[in-house]
Amino acid sequence: MALRSTGWADLADAAARVRPIQYADRSPGRRWVADSALQGVYVVGHGTLTERSRLLSGLLVAGPGSALGYWSAGAHLEIANRRSLVIHVCSPRQVKSVRNVLVHRPRTLDPVVHNGLPVTNSAQTLMDIAPGCSDYELRKALADTDYRDMLDPDSLNEVLGRGHPGSAKLRRILHKHMPELAETLSFLEDLLLLLCERHGVPLPAPNRRVGRWRPDGVWPEAMLIVELDGGAAHSSPSQRREDAERDMHFRGLGYLVLRYTYWQIKREGAAIAAELHAALDVRTPTTRTV
Repeated sequence: MALRSTGWADLADAAARVRPIQYADRSPGRRWVADSALQGVYVVGHGTLTERSRLLSGLLVAGPGSALGYWSAGAHLEIANRRSLVIHVCSPRQVKSVRNVLVHRPRTLDPVVHNGLPVTNSAQTLMDIAPGCSDYELRKALADTDYRDMLDPDSLNEVLGRGHPGSAKLRRILHKHMPELAETLSFLEDLLLLLCERHGVPLPAPNRRVGRWRPDGVWPEAMLIVELDGGAAHSSPSQRREDAERDMHFRGLGYLVLRYTYWQIKREGAAIAAELHAALDVRTPTTRTV
C-alpha cells in the first residue's frame, strides 16, 4: 500500500514505480525521488523526510501488527526526551533487524494508536526504557506521562509483575514520583526541584503566573520567588534589564525574590537550601488554633 502523504511506499508499490522514474526528467525542480531509505522501503516523490516518515519506515520494515517501542515510542508519545537515531519497533512476529531499525519481539504486545501511528502503551514504554535510563530521565518520563494523563496504575502494575529487567527500577522510581518535573521548562529548573527534595525544602510551583510573568519557582503562600540565571539567557544587557524589570515587578506585588546561577545550584546546594528554609520559616503564614 502506498503512503503518499508521508512519502513512503512498501516494496511492492515502489517496484512498480522505479522503472519509469529511472527515465524521468532530471532537470532541477522536476526530478522524482526513489531512494532506498531502508531495506525494502523506498521514498517516492519526496525530497525531505519528516520524523513521522522516518518512524513509519521502521513500522513498514517490521510488518503488520508492529508498533513503535522503546525510545521511539517514548519520543512519539512525548514522554521521553532522548532521541534515538535507531528506530525501535516491536513486532509479534520474528523479524530481522536492518540498519537503523531495531526490531524487538516482546512476549506480549498491546499497542495503542497515537497521532496516527501504532505505539506501545505508556506503561510498557516506561518499562522498556527503564534499564537504559538514569534515575533522573526515568523520573522525568514518569512525570511527563502523568502530566499527559497517560499514567494508568492498573497497566503499570500489570507490567511490573512480569519480571521485566526494568521492573525493580521503575517500582523504585514510582515511590519518588515528582509530578512537578513535568511543569519545568529547563534542566536548571529541574535541578532546583531536586535540590529542594534533597534538602527537605517544600517544592516550589514551577512557572506559575505571577502578575505579568511566570517565575522559575514560586511558593505562593510565603510570597517567595526564585529566579534562575542559566548564563546564555541572562548575559546580554537587554536580558539583564528584563531580569531587573521582572524582579521589581514581583517585589511590587509583595514577593521576596531570590536569584541563583547555575554554578550556585550545582555547587552551593546546602547554602541555598538554608536560605530557602529561613525565608519560608519567616514568610509562611502559620495557622493558630484557639
